[in-house]
Amino acid sequence: MKTTKQLARELGLLRKRSINSSTSRKPSTDQTFPYLVVLDFESTCWQDGKFRTQEIIEFPAVLLNTSTGKIESEFQFYVQPQESPNLSEFCKQLTGITQDQVDNGIPLNLCVRKFVRWLDSLKEKKGVVFTQPSTETEKCYLATIVTWSGKKDDLFTQLSK
Repeated sequence: MKTTKQLARELGLLRKRSINSSTSRKPSTDQTFPYLVVLDFESTCWQDGKFRTQEIIEFPAVLLNTSTGKIESEFQFYVQPQESPNLSEFCKQLTGITQDQVDNGIPLNLCVRKFVRWLDSLKEKKGVVFTQPSTETEKCYLATIVTWSGKKDDLFTQLSK
């Protein structure tokens, strides 16, 4: 079975970029957010084009340090779809997610609670917050939540601008 990355490359949605030492990126010093929480949901899908309600089947997120471009923490769970519990062959091929993975996943409401706990742990471990700190003495790093758009330019290129 092909991975999502392999399928995306075949469809022309992903490209390789070579980076040499003369074009390597320097850490940006003018970023509003020292951290981004990047979400990249996968959902149920069908090839026939008929409208159907999509459901989240994978809930992944990473904590990205905007100065270094490094991922500092990860969150990922498979989610059990409720309205269409059986994945289409097209969906399995496109996402690389198997029926067993969603069958053994967790309900979305539980996943969201776990996600909130993960966000809370980022504050405890790294000082990551999503609102300005209430006092100046509190050492915090402002963050925001973004989604991966799948555009041609990678996220770090967008952050460097």
